Amino acid sequence: MSTHHMQSLDWLILIIYFAILIAIGVWASMKRRKESSLFLAERSLRWHHIGFSMWGTNVGPSMLIASASAGFTTGIVSGNYAWYAFVFIALLAFVFAPRYLGSGIQTLPEFMGLRFGQSTRNILAWYTIVTIIISWLALTLFAGGILIRQVFEIPMWLSALILLIISAFFTMLGGLKAVAYTNVYQMLLLIFVSATLTIVGLSHVGGVSALVDKVPADYWVLFKPNSDEAFPWLPIVLGYPVMGVWFWCTDQSMVQPVLAARDLREGQLGTNFTGWLKILDVPLYILPGVICFALFPNLENPDEAYLTMVENLFPIGMVGLVFAVLTACLVSTIGSALNALSTVFTIDIYVKKFKPEASQSHINHVGRIVTVIGAAIAIVLTVAIDSIKELNLFNVFQSVLSFIAPPMTAVFLLGVFWKRTTTLAANLALTAGTVFCLTVGVLYLWGPQSSLWPHFMMLSFCLCALLILMMVVVSLLDRKGERHAIPTPVRGHLSKRVAILWTALALVMIGLYIFFN
Repeated sequence: MSTHHMQSLDWLILIIYFAILIAIGVWASMKRRKESSLFLAERSLRWHHIGFSMWGTNVGPSMLIASASAGFTTGIVSGNYAWYAFVFIALLAFVFAPRYLGSGIQTLPEFMGLRFGQSTRNILAWYTIVTIIISWLALTLFAGGILIRQVFEIPMWLSALILLIISAFFTMLGGLKAVAYTNVYQMLLLIFVSATLTIVGLSHVGGVSALVDKVPADYWVLFKPNSDEAFPWLPIVLGYPVMGVWFWCTDQSMVQPVLAARDLREGQLGTNFTGWLKILDVPLYILPGVICFALFPNLENPDEAYLTMVENLFPIGMVGLVFAVLTACLVSTIGSALNALSTVFTIDIYVKKFKPEASQSHINHVGRIVTVIGAAIAIVLTVAIDSIKELNLFNVFQSVLSFIAPPMTAVFLLGVFWKRTTTLAANLALTAGTVFCLTVGVLYLWGPQSSLWPHFMMLSFCLCALLILMMVVVSLLDRKGERHAIPTPVRGHLSKRVAILWTALALVMIGLYIFFN
């Protein structure tokens, strides 16, 4: 998208979007009680805030563009990464969330501290901070900065600064409550625009039946044979759970809205709502790419599928709305990441180690300072990434995520499901295990290419299985090692509404997989 596509009406719509966004953020911050914590929205979030916040954190402009690109080249098979997620969102709802809320924790390193001790909490806190700065902030800013730069024709550092100022405004003013309330508005806007693009595209193709006729038959299959290089079914079935548990159950940015739930029932309803929203990923993000293949089969660069649809099918005014949506995705993800960053550093490092007697106002002040510092570091990293022209670091890093996930997944699974797991085993997995996994990842991505390497998802599964085996052996040998009780889950009966909605979601997901195979 370049400047000549943005007309006066587009700019007006963009300005109106920002005005409404700021107004909602200010209103949400005014609802926050004075001197209350910025980090968990006074534990007041309802199911719709939780659902939209988790989904909004998951959505980024790179996801919109990459999903349409995948739809253009391979059909709906990449929808596995969206639809298979419901299993691990359910794991969060019924296994992890009851223990998180029952412990009264504010951060996931704090939970691991209760389970394995202070040493594990310290390791996990710094691990989380580095992950948030690199994956959630720097690389999201890099993707968004490219879009901002194309429209405003300004340097990358200024593009990143503009996005951070907008996101940090809500984080510092109203904390998680402001982020959650603005996420609802932004995700509703995203649904409207993406649904409109899909409907308009279908009308240009001639309807669903015409679309089916114009694309290859295997574009509608979710499970490809194991001979398929990009999406073999077995590595996805075995490997995605490693990333799924890490991303949906143990990542601070994703889980924080659940920690801020009014109660367990709201948390379970909110995660259920996230599961329903994930169904929309295929029709809203991937299907436009399939439609683009039917309308513009000679498109040279599949990464341009989303914007090609926008520029050719949308009238003046809607282009500005699309750019507002892309900005909304960025603000949503960055705002959630900044809030998670300030929460982990302030609670797990500053208060725990340096000033346990700090007042809530002082803690909030430190949280705001950390937000600014984290934003500054993210800008530096964003500019550094942009200066490297030879590598598409953003795409490379997405592959690296599969090598970051195994240690966290292994530690959290054994920490919750096996009471004999020792602190030594957990710390070895988080330190030596992380170094080992990243070394394998570097060799896989940058080392000599070999047909002996398995698919990276299968490799992720093998690494996680190896770490779990190592933790079991170490725990059994470490008979006198430090052990703590598994935190007790929230007591109470399962809500009838929760049970019905989760059962309905499971049946719908099973039906979708049967239909598309």
